[in-house]
Amino acid sequence: MFAIFKRELRAYFLTPIGYIYMGLFLLLTGIFFTFNNIFSQNSQFTGFLGSILFIYLFAIPLLTMRLFSEEKRQKTDQLLLTNPVSIWGIVCGKFLAALAVYCATLAFTALYTVVIAMYGDLQAWETLGSYIGFIFLGASYISIGIFISTVTENQFTAALVSFFALMLIWLIDPVSQMIPSDTRTGIISAVVLLAVLLFFIYLNTRNWVIALGTALIGGIAIGIFCLFKRNVFSGFIQKFLGWFFLNRRYQPFSMGLLKFDSLLYYASFSGLFLFLTVRLIEKRRWN
Repeated sequence: MFAIFKRELRAYFLTPIGYIYMGLFLLLTGIFFTFNNIFSQNSQFTGFLGSILFIYLFAIPLLTMRLFSEEKRQKTDQLLLTNPVSIWGIVCGKFLAALAVYCATLAFTALYTVVIAMYGDLQAWETLGSYIGFIFLGASYISIGIFISTVTENQFTAALVSFFALMLIWLIDPVSQMIPSDTRTGIISAVVLLAVLLFFIYLNTRNWVIALGTALIGGIAIGIFCLFKRNVFSGFIQKFLGWFFLNRRYQPFSMGLLKFDSLLYYASFSGLFLFLTVRLIEKRRWN
């Protein structure tokens, strides 16, 4: 895994991608800091950090678009997969390389805190919490980008799809509020989600027995809840979609609160998409 990490980290700076990512990010954050803090004489640094979350919609796709799509385009993915490194090692090595570039670029913005501390009132714990939240939030974004990069051979397609995926995550909260939260809608949503799960299981296993067994267990569970605890389905789709609204979990960090459940959430989310990436590569490998 360490060899893959070094290879990918070096590749970021042997190609323009690393410089474009860092230059774009630092340029935009510099503009935000200048207008948000310098010109307005505002010492609220956490407000600046919250305002640059939007930049990651454009920056993260640049960081992850080449990780697997370029390997597929150049036909070097087979050479990579035949190396004495597990698929998990390959995926984690690429993930950690992207995360290292992300963290190194984010570290440059710490220079802005020096300016705030010299000429204003720096909220130390809130700032530290915001940076920790940024690292975990960025790891989740990167895991999504890596998964999407595995699907296509074209870097620009991977970047575009990653951008829309992250934009969709941004819009989940306002969109979910427009969906009815009554019990009937919740039951229908649960059935639809079960159908999607069954389709995913069948695509990965090609085994009707496992798919039908899962359908039976899921159908019985939905039936039991309908009979004995129907209120579970009230607001069901909002609760489900809320699991994907990453930015909501960042808010406690910006207030200086280090919440273990939020850290576990981000780690689980990243792990889920890395797992899906590994499964996709394994499926393609044996096909």
